[in-house]
Amino acid sequence: MSDSDRSQRVDALLNDLPEALPPPQMRAKLRLAAGLTQQDVADAVGVKRVAVTRWELGQTSPRRPHRENYLRLLKGLAERFPDVAQLDAGSTTPTSEGGSG
Repeated sequence: MSDSDRSQRVDALLNDLPEALPPPQMRAKLRLAAGLTQQDVADAVGVKRVAVTRWELGQTSPRRPHRENYLRLLKGLAERFPDVAQLDAGSTTPTSEGGSG
């Protein structure tokens, strides 16, 4: 296998990695800043409220396709509430946590 092939394989692995979610406590802060309940988020993302509770406590992380929708929501909230999002800027959670939802 050539170095070029190896580079392409590495790039493919990197492109397939999921984007990191904000830390659990930031997830709840963003939701609260928007005046949303956990049930509001659960209904929008397509999971049960208990899943959102576990995500916000850091007990589990969402899996596809819920992860993409939840991340989209959190990004949108971070754009609308930049002061809240700046509190823990740069912090991320591991993407290898157990999943729920």
